[in-house]
Amino acid sequence: MKDEEVNILLNDLLEVYGYDFNDYSKASLKRRMQRLFALDKFPSFAEFRYRVRNDEIYLKRFVEEITVNVTEMFRDPAFYKLLRKEVLPLLATYPFIRIWHAGCSTGEEVYSMAILLQEANLLHKSLLYATDLNPDVLEKAKAGIFPLSTMKQYSENYILSGGTHDFSSYYTTRYDYAKFNRDLAQRMVFATHNLVSDGSFNQFQLILCRNVMIYFEKPLQDRVLTLFDQSLEPLGFLALGAKETLRFSDIASHYKQLGKEKIWRKGAS
Repeated sequence: MKDEEVNILLNDLLEVYGYDFNDYSKASLKRRMQRLFALDKFPSFAEFRYRVRNDEIYLKRFVEEITVNVTEMFRDPAFYKLLRKEVLPLLATYPFIRIWHAGCSTGEEVYSMAILLQEANLLHKSLLYATDLNPDVLEKAKAGIFPLSTMKQYSENYILSGGTHDFSSYYTTRYDYAKFNRDLAQRMVFATHNLVSDGSFNQFQLILCRNVMIYFEKPLQDRVLTLFDQSLEPLGFLALGAKETLRFSDIASHYKQLGKEKIWRKGAS
């Protein structure tokens, strides 16, 4: 696919559906579009474009393929260990805890957080807002059903993050799937939210947006970080992915990093 063809599709998405990907990394989007083009064996770009513009079912597949949904429970266990040891004890001092998982994908991170909160006896006074651009992945997240084949890895991650319970007590198995306990999901609110175009919708003590902004160009990264700053209470925490940073951003001077992990605490004012 040529660069101008990528731009044509991006303009179509904005014009027809209101999805604005124009500030996403073009190289990354082009790579994923080319993969889908080859995978679905389109004979020409014109037919690919026609399908995206006119077939809403195919559009869902297209958006799902070009928005990366790679995630796992307790990914980067050292990150979760720091949350468990240093962040949650401070959040425990609040009468009510609001957490935002921005770009939550299929929900593994949200369920990981709910388990941490339950083990700290904080889940009952917490609300976890899980948002994503893609409504299809939100439906998967809401269901809390994950392949049984991933549980061994998730259990290992959980133990490395400092977990001491039997991980299998958090889900029931049926056929080749694991369904996470309903009491974890009761404190979750799922909603579509577009980091590119939507504004702040609450005040949070903790915001997590991990491995989402690496696909954004610098101006969009700055815009999203400003949105998070507006949505975060003084002394709140902002958590990013392993390859993401606040350094060189407009808000960097208001935040202090906790150790080596990608968690920052906002200043008092």
